[in-house]
Amino acid sequence: MPRGTTRYNELQVCIFGTDSSARVQNIMIIGQVGALILFAAVAFVKIYSGDALEGAVKPSLSWLSPFAVGDFSSLVSALLIGVFIYWGWESAVNLTEETRDSRQSPGLAAIVSTLILLVSYVAVTTAVVGYAGLETLAEFDDDEGVFSFLAADVLGSPLDKLVVLAIVTSAIASTQTTIIPASRTTMSMARAGAFPAKFGKIHPRFQTPAFSTAVIAIAAIAWYVPSVFISENFLFDTLSALSLMIAFYYALSGFACAIYHRRELLKSVKNFVFMGVAPTVGGVILTGLFFRSAFDLADPDASYGGGAVLGMGAPLAISLGFFLLGSVLLVVWRLTGHESYFSRKPFEAVDPEIAAGRMPVSEEGI
Repeated sequence: MPRGTTRYNELQVCIFGTDSSARVQNIMIIGQVGALILFAAVAFVKIYSGDALEGAVKPSLSWLSPFAVGDFSSLVSALLIGVFIYWGWESAVNLTEETRDSRQSPGLAAIVSTLILLVSYVAVTTAVVGYAGLETLAEFDDDEGVFSFLAADVLGSPLDKLVVLAIVTSAIASTQTTIIPASRTTMSMARAGAFPAKFGKIHPRFQTPAFSTAVIAIAAIAWYVPSVFISENFLFDTLSALSLMIAFYYALSGFACAIYHRRELLKSVKNFVFMGVAPTVGGVILTGLFFRSAFDLADPDASYGGGAVLGMGAPLAISLGFFLLGSVLLVVWRLTGHESYFSRKPFEAVDPEIAAGRMPVSEEGI
């Protein structure tokens, strides 16, 4: 199925209601994770029984240690990829107002989804490297066909088709994790006065931000389709740029969390660690990752295409271009009669009742 058709179908699911979206995601998650864990389990058995490919290597705990990476720039690049592949875990949090039991479900879902991602990614990556060996993987480079090749050897037919199907449907899942969180973010910004009010409107029948969802989907298609036709290297460079921007706003989210809950931090050790220390440490790490990655990506040789844009690598140029665009729109928004949003005011703090879990998040207007 063409990806443009896939995105259109996902747009329909996202607009017509999160119940439909949730059902689709549940089916895909079970199928994807089940197939990948089956693949990893069988691969590990064959690795340790000596039935893996020539050049296979038994996994070592050092593979999971960041201190075992000799080149710091390589470690930073790997961390940036990690930021990108974990992007979307917070979809349940973005849908808090549309979630049953909004006091607990979104937070629990975020933690569970992170653990599922951690187990599945680490297990599959370790199994692939161990079973195939570095020389075989080097032959495939960035070709996703490596999974089809390895699944056929590990599971045989017809079970290998499950792994291929899991990879194909991951495109659908990633489309949803692009459309849904972004549409709810713009809706929230519109409600706060930082975006045109139209983006905050809720469809009277479907009870979703239909306009915001449609605009986000159209913008994603408008960027993705030309990128594919320009070159595959340019598409990969845009993904690196996106990773850089994700690190930036995740870092800000970590600092904002500690500020928003500042009055609750000293009420318990749990609050201090999970509302203060952990988000702040995460923000510091991601800030360091952002600046180090920006420094590395300034080198044109660090891009997939290898070409320079205004004397810098394409990923950094793309990122700076979007930051500049955002800054221009910020100034335009302020100069067009929205000064009240930018007026100086004290930092807001979370309601103590919400922080203690005794008050559900308001569903007013949803």
